[in-house]
Amino acid sequence: MNIQLVVDADGCPVKDEVVKVAKRLDLSVIFVANRQMRIPNGPRCRLQVVAALFDAADDWIAENCNEKTVVVTGDIPLAARCVAVGAEVVSPHGRILDEESVGEALARRDLATHLRDLGLPTSGPSPFDHRDRSAFLQALDRVIQGVSRRLGQSGS
Repeated sequence: MNIQLVVDADGCPVKDEVVKVAKRLDLSVIFVANRQMRIPNGPRCRLQVVAALFDAADDWIAENCNEKTVVVTGDIPLAARCVAVGAEVVSPHGRILDEESVGEALARRDLATHLRDLGLPTSGPSPFDHRDRSAFLQALDRVIQGVSRRLGQSGS
């Protein structure tokens, strides 16, 4: 079985970049969303529409990924679920989330939520820019190469 890319598609700013990498490496991509949406055109790309329920897309992704899956998401709780079953995770900002870093990210997220609940100001995510796209592409390539080596494959 080949490496598969799974994208948390709602609000994902790097859909085109994922498809470019997938085309270059002949990988399949599943974009997961809870509504119909336009996705970039690619030979091995498809849209998986799930029920329009809270966390339905996250649940589908977490239940359908494994050690041969690279997940693209900025959702930290979803990333933690995917890492727990052996998937690799890359955020759209180019951060590779593994067992260690996802725990730190969850703690930061929980702290920021707590501070907001107390009415204290917090800084949100920085605006997405070209540096993020570049960092994402580099991180995605690194992760795919790592999974490929681990699986003893040459690229897919």
